[in-house]
Amino acid sequence: MARPWQELTKLTQGAFLVVKEVFAPELGVTLRGEFELPRLADLSSDDQVFVQAFLKTQGSIKEMEQLFGVSYPTIKSRLARINEQLQIVEMNPPETRREILEKLEKGELTAAEAVERLKK
Repeated sequence: MARPWQELTKLTQGAFLVVKEVFAPELGVTLRGEFELPRLADLSSDDQVFVQAFLKTQGSIKEMEQLFGVSYPTIKSRLARINEQLQIVEMNPPETRREILEKLEKGELTAAEAVERLKK
């Protein structure tokens, strides 16, 4: 029987993990290789529970305050800390090579600007 992620998280105490084998019992398939765990699995079990509760309350900080018995600033602080650990979304993703070349072609960039952006 499968064990919960929390058990693995406690056992490894935050150490970096690489999964070498994955078994899909419903399919009867075993995959071998090197697989990274999802970023959420890197969180402590307490933080995983916190994220699940946040999703269950649909992001209602007022409900989170009641559920955990803590203040608004405490909830916001914990969310900020978890967000920093996960680095979930790149707010300003870098331009792709293709996007830069298209802008150059359209005259939106000079050749020098395009070269600079391609170096990044």
